[in-house]
Amino acid sequence: MAAQQIALGLSAPVSATSLPARRAWLRQWSPRWLALPFPLSLLLLWYVAARCGWVAPQILPSPQTVLLTFIDLVVSGEMLDNLKISLLRVLLGFGVGLTGGLLLGVSMGLSPVFKDYVYPLFKAFSQVPVLGWLPLLMMLVGIDEVLKIILISQAALVPIAINTCKGIENVPTRYVEVARVLKFSRWQLLWRVIFPAALPPIWNGVRYGFTHAWLALVVVELLASSEGLGYMIVYGRQLFQLDVVMAAVAVVGAVGYCLDRILARIEVMLLGSRRRGF
Repeated sequence: MAAQQIALGLSAPVSATSLPARRAWLRQWSPRWLALPFPLSLLLLWYVAARCGWVAPQILPSPQTVLLTFIDLVVSGEMLDNLKISLLRVLLGFGVGLTGGLLLGVSMGLSPVFKDYVYPLFKAFSQVPVLGWLPLLMMLVGIDEVLKIILISQAALVPIAINTCKGIENVPTRYVEVARVLKFSRWQLLWRVIFPAALPPIWNGVRYGFTHAWLALVVVELLASSEGLGYMIVYGRQLFQLDVVMAAVAVVGAVGYCLDRILARIEVMLLGSRRRGF
């Protein structure tokens, strides 16, 4: 009896201390598990529709067919070669858009006069979608790589510039007042107060910019390219090879998701001290 009481007494603190850790683990993993039923249901519906013949195989190939086609494309090297080309294009275009967006956003955020002159034209420029610029740019620069880089960079530049400008403008005034009391120079004010305070919205703009760049890449490759993932989608549609189309679409979605997760991980490293509201 005494041994049982001692065992219970020893086990109680352990369970009490492990309870918060268990709750934290559940909070961390429950949203991920809750996200699984919907895509799994769609996959099951796709399998049943293909198996029961609800849709013709020429229009909706089965998941097994798409998987085998994907494996064949990877083994042959066609998928990886086109993926490398697409990644190179989006990284080059995003790099140009990132540089231009940061410079433009910082200039508009720090100089109200510059913003008064530039922002109306920039806002009108940003309302034109990527496809709207395609015919004009094809006339000016042709359909080579320059066209693709320009359109991808334009798609990335807009959200980066807007979020950078808004982030700088929304820096609390009290931060600037404290810096002036401490007699910070202009460069100290920028690097130690304004830019750190504006980093969260700026980084959100970077993530949105990369998402827009990836979407613009696919659109450009669909319309004006002979290489890349978008070209694979067009080529498969022209030959009525819907398994190739769906395999390429799956790769586009998976790669885009992985790249966004990488940016989200970098955001945690940069802004890890921020607390969630809920």
